[in-house]
Amino acid sequence: MALSFSQLETITKQVYQKFPELKGSSPIIQSRPAPGAKSPGIGEHYLVTFKGGQTVGQKTIFRVVRVTADARGRVVKISTSR
Repeated sequence: MALSFSQLETITKQVYQKFPELKGSSPIIQSRPAPGAKSPGIGEHYLVTFKGGQTVGQKTIFRVVRVTADARGRVVKISTSR
């Protein structure tokens, strides 16, 4: 089961709200088995990756935000690079 459009839209709204510099970037979606899942396809998690940059002065600061979501589209974890 893949993430539906509405689930993905909910995730992107949360990310854009927390990281406005990523607004407009397209997410990359990957399916991952849930930790401790005994059979594939059950308890699946999704890794949704956003990449973007922000110009500060004359330097561009790139940021990668990784969102782990469960099969229902709920955000489990958000991590970011600097």
